[in-house]
Amino acid sequence: MDVIIQGLKEGLLLILAFDPEIVQVTVLSLEVSLSALIISGLLGVPLGALFALSVFPGRKTLLNLTYTLMGLPPVLAGLIVFLVVGNRGPLGQFELLFTPAAMVIAQVLLGVPIVCGLTTRAVAAQQQEVYDTAVTLGATRFQAVRSILRESRMGIVGALTTALGRLIAEVGAVMMVGGNIKGSTRVLTTSIVLQTRMGNDSTALAIGMILLLLAFLIMVTILKLEKRTYTGDDGIEII
Repeated sequence: MDVIIQGLKEGLLLILAFDPEIVQVTVLSLEVSLSALIISGLLGVPLGALFALSVFPGRKTLLNLTYTLMGLPPVLAGLIVFLVVGNRGPLGQFELLFTPAAMVIAQVLLGVPIVCGLTTRAVAAQQQEVYDTAVTLGATRFQAVRSILRESRMGIVGALTTALGRLIAEVGAVMMVGGNIKGSTRVLTTSIVLQTRMGNDSTALAIGMILLLLAFLIMVTILKLEKRTYTGDDGIEII
Protein backbone atom coordinates (compact mmCIF):
# COMPACT_ATOMS: atom_id res chain seq x y z
CA MET A 1 0.00 0.00 0.00
CA ASP A 2 2.90 2.33 0.79
CA VAL A 3 4.29 1.78 -2.72
CA ILE A 4 0.94 2.76 -4.25
CA ILE A 5 0.67 5.91 -2.14
CA GLN A 6 4.28 6.84 -2.93
CA GLY A 7 3.67 6.18 -6.61
CA LEU A 8 0.64 8.47 -6.61
CA LYS A 9 2.67 11.22 -4.95
CA GLU A 10 5.55 10.82 -7.42
CA GLY A 11 3.15 10.78 -10.34
CA LEU A 12 1.61 14.07 -9.28
CA LEU A 13 5.05 15.59 -8.74
CA LEU A 14 6.27 14.42 -12.16
CA ILE A 15 3.20 15.86 -13.85
CA LEU A 16 3.37 19.18 -12.01
CA ALA A 17 7.16 19.52 -12.36
CA PHE A 18 7.18 18.85 -16.13
CA ASP A 19 10.26 16.67 -15.73
CA PRO A 20 12.22 17.04 -19.02
CA GLU A 21 12.83 13.31 -19.42
CA ILE A 22 9.18 12.45 -18.75
CA VAL A 23 8.04 15.14 -21.17
CA GLN A 24 10.34 13.75 -23.88
CA VAL A 25 9.14 10.20 -23.28
CA THR A 26 5.49 11.30 -23.28
CA VAL A 27 5.86 13.27 -26.51
CA LEU A 28 7.56 10.33 -28.22
CA SER A 29 4.80 8.00 -27.02
CA LEU A 30 2.21 10.29 -28.60
CA GLU A 31 4.18 10.67 -31.82
CA VAL A 32 4.64 6.92 -32.28
CA SER A 33 1.11 5.83 -31.36
CA LEU A 34 -0.75 8.62 -33.19
CA SER A 35 1.42 8.18 -36.30
CA ALA A 36 0.70 4.45 -36.26
CA LEU A 37 -3.01 5.14 -35.76
CA ILE A 38 -3.18 7.53 -38.71
CA ILE A 39 -1.41 5.05 -41.01
CA SER A 40 -3.57 2.20 -39.71
CA GLY A 41 -6.67 4.25 -40.44
CA LEU A 42 -5.55 5.20 -43.94
CA LEU A 43 -4.89 1.53 -44.73
CA GLY A 44 -7.47 -0.25 -42.62
CA VAL A 45 -10.61 1.78 -43.28
CA PRO A 46 -10.50 1.50 -47.12
CA LEU A 47 -9.60 -2.20 -46.89
CA GLY A 48 -12.43 -2.84 -44.45
CA ALA A 49 -14.92 -1.01 -46.68
CA LEU A 50 -13.67 -2.99 -49.68
CA PHE A 51 -14.12 -6.32 -47.88
CA ALA A 52 -17.64 -5.34 -46.79
CA LEU A 53 -18.88 -3.93 -50.10
CA SER A 54 -17.17 -6.14 -52.67
CA VAL A 55 -17.17 -9.80 -53.63
CA PHE A 56 -14.00 -11.18 -55.19
CA PRO A 57 -11.99 -14.42 -55.21
CA GLY A 58 -10.10 -14.94 -51.96
CA ARG A 59 -12.22 -12.45 -50.02
CA LYS A 60 -13.25 -14.96 -47.35
CA THR A 61 -9.66 -16.10 -46.86
CA LEU A 62 -8.44 -12.52 -46.51
CA LEU A 63 -11.20 -11.77 -44.02
CA ASN A 64 -10.31 -14.82 -41.93
CA LEU A 65 -6.66 -13.78 -42.02
CA THR A 66 -7.60 -10.25 -40.93
CA TYR A 67 -9.65 -11.51 -37.99
CA THR A 68 -6.80 -13.82 -37.00
CA LEU A 69 -4.27 -10.96 -37.08
CA MET A 70 -6.52 -8.87 -34.84
CA GLY A 71 -5.15 -11.04 -32.04
CA LEU A 72 -1.55 -10.94 -33.25
CA PRO A 73 0.78 -11.17 -30.21
CA PRO A 74 2.81 -7.94 -29.93
CA VAL A 75 6.06 -9.84 -29.43
CA LEU A 76 5.47 -11.74 -32.68
CA ALA A 77 4.76 -8.47 -34.48
CA GLY A 78 8.00 -7.10 -33.06
CA LEU A 79 9.90 -10.18 -34.21
CA ILE A 80 8.54 -9.87 -37.75
CA VAL A 81 9.52 -6.20 -37.98
CA PHE A 82 12.91 -6.98 -36.38
CA LEU A 83 13.65 -9.56 -39.08
CA VAL A 84 12.50 -7.21 -41.86
CA VAL A 85 14.34 -4.04 -40.80
CA GLY A 86 17.33 -5.72 -39.16
CA ASN A 87 20.78 -5.68 -40.72
CA ARG A 88 20.13 -8.96 -42.55
CA GLY A 89 16.55 -8.13 -43.47
CA PRO A 90 15.22 -6.81 -46.81
CA LEU A 91 15.02 -3.27 -45.38
CA GLY A 92 18.27 -3.47 -43.43
CA GLN A 93 19.97 -0.94 -45.71
CA PHE A 94 17.69 1.80 -44.38
CA GLU A 95 18.97 1.31 -40.79
CA LEU A 96 15.48 1.52 -39.25
CA LEU A 97 16.13 -0.87 -36.37
CA PHE A 98 16.14 0.81 -32.94
CA THR A 99 14.51 3.96 -34.28
CA PRO A 100 11.02 5.45 -33.75
CA ALA A 101 10.24 4.55 -37.39
CA ALA A 102 10.61 0.84 -36.60
CA MET A 103 8.32 1.30 -33.58
CA VAL A 104 5.68 2.90 -35.80
CA ILE A 105 5.94 0.04 -38.30
CA ALA A 106 5.45 -2.51 -35.52
CA GLN A 107 2.40 -0.69 -34.20
CA VAL A 108 0.95 -0.36 -37.70
CA LEU A 109 1.26 -4.14 -38.06
CA LEU A 110 -0.86 -4.44 -34.93
CA GLY A 111 -3.28 -1.64 -35.76
CA VAL A 112 -4.25 -2.29 -39.39
CA PRO A 113 -5.99 -5.66 -38.76
CA ILE A 114 -8.01 -4.17 -35.90
CA VAL A 115 -9.17 -1.16 -37.92
CA CYS A 116 -9.81 -3.27 -41.02
CA GLY A 117 -11.72 -6.03 -39.22
CA LEU A 118 -13.94 -3.74 -37.17
CA THR A 119 -14.58 -1.46 -40.15
CA THR A 120 -15.67 -4.47 -42.20
CA ARG A 121 -18.20 -5.42 -39.53
CA ALA A 122 -19.45 -1.84 -39.15
CA VAL A 123 -19.97 -1.30 -42.88
CA ALA A 124 -21.49 -4.76 -43.42
CA ALA A 125 -24.02 -4.09 -40.66
CA GLN A 126 -25.32 -1.02 -42.52
CA GLN A 127 -24.83 -2.19 -46.08
CA GLN A 128 -28.10 -3.78 -47.21
CA GLU A 129 -30.57 -1.49 -45.45
CA VAL A 130 -28.84 1.76 -46.40
CA TYR A 131 -28.14 0.59 -49.95
CA ASP A 132 -31.76 -0.40 -50.58
CA THR A 133 -33.03 2.89 -49.17
CA ALA A 134 -30.58 4.94 -51.22
CA VAL A 135 -31.41 3.10 -54.45
CA THR A 136 -35.13 3.49 -53.79
CA LEU A 137 -34.59 7.23 -53.53
CA GLY A 138 -32.84 7.23 -56.92
CA ALA A 139 -29.21 7.29 -55.80
CA THR A 140 -26.45 5.99 -58.02
CA ARG A 141 -24.22 3.14 -56.84
CA PHE A 142 -21.48 5.61 -55.89
CA GLN A 143 -23.95 7.71 -53.90
CA ALA A 144 -25.32 4.59 -52.21
CA VAL A 145 -21.82 3.47 -51.19
CA ARG A 146 -21.06 6.94 -49.84
CA SER A 147 -24.27 6.80 -47.80
CA ILE A 148 -23.30 3.41 -46.37
CA LEU A 149 -19.89 4.73 -45.30
CA ARG A 150 -21.51 7.80 -43.77
CA GLU A 151 -23.93 5.70 -41.74
CA SER A 152 -21.05 3.45 -40.66
CA ARG A 153 -18.96 6.31 -39.32
CA MET A 154 -19.69 5.47 -35.66
CA GLY A 155 -18.40 1.94 -36.12
CA ILE A 156 -15.33 3.27 -37.93
CA VAL A 157 -14.62 5.70 -35.09
CA GLY A 158 -15.02 2.77 -32.70
CA ALA A 159 -12.49 0.80 -34.74
CA LEU A 160 -9.97 3.63 -34.50
CA THR A 161 -10.61 4.01 -30.78
CA THR A 162 -10.06 0.30 -30.18
CA ALA A 163 -6.84 0.36 -32.20
CA LEU A 164 -5.55 3.39 -30.30
CA GLY A 165 -6.25 1.69 -26.99
CA ARG A 166 -4.05 -1.21 -28.00
CA LEU A 167 -1.30 0.87 -29.58
CA ILE A 168 -0.76 3.37 -26.78
CA ALA A 169 -0.47 0.56 -24.22
CA GLU A 170 1.82 -1.61 -26.38
CA VAL A 171 5.19 -2.58 -24.93
CA GLY A 172 6.51 -5.88 -26.33
CA ALA A 173 6.87 -4.92 -29.98
CA VAL A 174 8.21 -1.41 -29.41
CA MET A 175 10.79 -2.64 -26.93
CA MET A 176 12.00 -5.32 -29.36
CA VAL A 177 12.43 -3.03 -32.37
CA GLY A 178 13.08 0.21 -30.49
CA GLY A 179 15.53 -1.03 -27.91
CA ASN A 180 14.24 1.28 -25.14
CA ILE A 181 17.11 3.69 -25.72
CA LYS A 182 17.09 6.73 -23.43
CA GLY A 183 16.46 9.96 -25.30
CA SER A 184 15.78 8.12 -28.54
CA THR A 185 13.25 5.28 -28.42
CA ARG A 186 12.12 5.13 -24.80
CA VAL A 187 8.36 5.57 -24.40
CA LEU A 188 6.04 5.47 -21.39
CA THR A 189 5.32 1.73 -21.49
CA THR A 190 8.96 0.73 -21.84
CA SER A 191 9.88 3.19 -19.08
CA ILE A 192 7.47 1.38 -16.76
CA VAL A 193 9.14 -1.96 -17.54
CA LEU A 194 12.62 -0.49 -16.98
CA GLN A 195 11.75 1.11 -13.65
CA THR A 196 10.07 -2.08 -12.44
CA ARG A 197 13.14 -4.16 -13.33
CA MET A 198 15.31 -1.67 -11.43
CA GLY A 199 13.11 -2.07 -8.35
CA ASN A 200 11.71 1.46 -8.57
CA ASP A 201 8.12 0.36 -8.14
CA SER A 202 6.81 3.75 -7.05
CA THR A 203 8.43 5.49 -10.04
CA ALA A 204 7.01 2.85 -12.38
CA LEU A 205 3.57 3.44 -10.88
CA ALA A 206 4.02 7.20 -11.29
CA ILE A 207 4.79 6.80 -14.99
CA GLY A 208 1.83 4.46 -15.26
CA MET A 209 -0.37 7.23 -13.87
CA ILE A 210 0.84 9.54 -16.62
CA LEU A 211 0.11 6.87 -19.24
CA LEU A 212 -3.41 6.39 -17.85
CA LEU A 213 -4.02 10.14 -17.79
CA LEU A 214 -2.79 10.47 -21.36
CA ALA A 215 -5.01 7.60 -22.55
CA PHE A 216 -7.97 9.11 -20.67
CA LEU A 217 -7.54 12.53 -22.28
CA ILE A 218 -7.25 11.02 -25.77
CA MET A 219 -10.31 8.84 -25.27
CA VAL A 220 -12.37 11.75 -23.93
CA THR A 221 -11.42 13.78 -27.00
CA ILE A 222 -12.41 10.93 -29.32
CA LEU A 223 -15.71 10.39 -27.49
CA LYS A 224 -16.54 14.08 -27.82
CA LEU A 225 -15.89 13.92 -31.55
CA GLU A 226 -17.90 10.71 -31.67
CA LYS A 227 -20.83 12.37 -29.88
CA ARG A 228 -20.88 15.20 -32.40
CA THR A 229 -21.62 12.74 -35.18
CA TYR A 230 -24.86 11.95 -33.37
CA THR A 231 -25.85 15.60 -33.35
CA GLY A 232 -27.92 17.02 -36.16
CA ASP A 233 -27.41 20.34 -37.84
CA ASP A 234 -29.89 21.95 -35.47
CA GLY A 235 -27.77 20.96 -32.49
CA ILE A 236 -30.26 18.36 -31.22
CA GLU A 237 -28.65 15.11 -30.20
CA ILE A 238 -29.84 12.18 -32.24
CA ILE A 239 -30.37 8.96 -30.31
